[in-house]
Amino acid sequence: MAGAVSNLDAHPTEQDCRAKGDPGPVVEFYEARDVPLGGVRGVHVLRALPQRVLPTVGAWCFLDHFGPDTTPMNVNPHPHIGLQTVTWPFQGDVRHRDSVGSDVVVRPRQLNIMTAGRGIAHSEIGVEASQTGHGLQLWTALPEEHRDTAPHFEQHQKLPVYELPGLRALVFLGTLDTVTSPATAYSPIVGADITINPGATATIPLTHYHEHAVLVIDGDLTVADTDLPPGPLLYLGTGRSGLTLTSHAGAHLILLGGEPFREDIVMWWNFVGRSHEDIEEARDDWEKRDVERFPDIAGHTVEERIPAPPLPGIRLKPRGRGPR
Repeated sequence: MAGAVSNLDAHPTEQDCRAKGDPGPVVEFYEARDVPLGGVRGVHVLRALPQRVLPTVGAWCFLDHFGPDTTPMNVNPHPHIGLQTVTWPFQGDVRHRDSVGSDVVVRPRQLNIMTAGRGIAHSEIGVEASQTGHGLQLWTALPEEHRDTAPHFEQHQKLPVYELPGLRALVFLGTLDTVTSPATAYSPIVGADITINPGATATIPLTHYHEHAVLVIDGDLTVADTDLPPGPLLYLGTGRSGLTLTSHAGAHLILLGGEPFREDIVMWWNFVGRSHEDIEEARDDWEKRDVERFPDIAGHTVEERIPAPPLPGIRLKPRGRGPR
């Protein structure tokens, strides 16, 4: 099944998320971290974003890759603020319920996108306990003018396709060349699920002032004259008007990108804020069960709510991404 979009760390660390300048075209590998989510299942994910010196790619600020043999990651009600969650399953079905009344099942290559705005709560539960799951969990940071927007949810069962000879891309968020996803986006962005045929070479047009990154899910890929195996995130920087992809045996990959996110943010647990006070207030509202900000979810009891972890003993601050 697909996993819930949540940071389940028992002791989440403050993330360094300072706005960055334009790096120009680069080729940088970032290894995904093995993150244990705990519980009796002992589920682990590979977390590619955020990185200490790469907190965002465009507005993308969180990327977990789970599976392909993960047991169902049933996640009970938990809160979010200041972000959009993107559920993108490759294998397995999941039931999404939230505090604005949504109750849907998302299936592979369909999109669930939830805009938290000032505050929302949701759960994601596997449809069949026998299923295994494989997919991605992603967040985008909402820009300042939209971070307190009214929470809402969208599901898109049919997404537009961008095609070149030997290449097919499902555009699940934002715009790739002339193809735009129907999902609501709050900053210039792209998220595309791409398959490239064995022996194919294709060049994808890019917006040159955006930054981009590639994650290979399966297969072999050469991108920007660099061999990229499954696992690490390849950050490509800005200043590219096109990206040439080549595969000998075929490949499945994800392209993420967008206009560099120039706002300082604080990420902690399931919250994206601008200050320690933003995070503290959201945590307190969740813990005291503020039903105006985080209404109850139909079908769940109060006891099923995931409690917020304690805040660290230091003040949360947005920090610089450090030297490259």
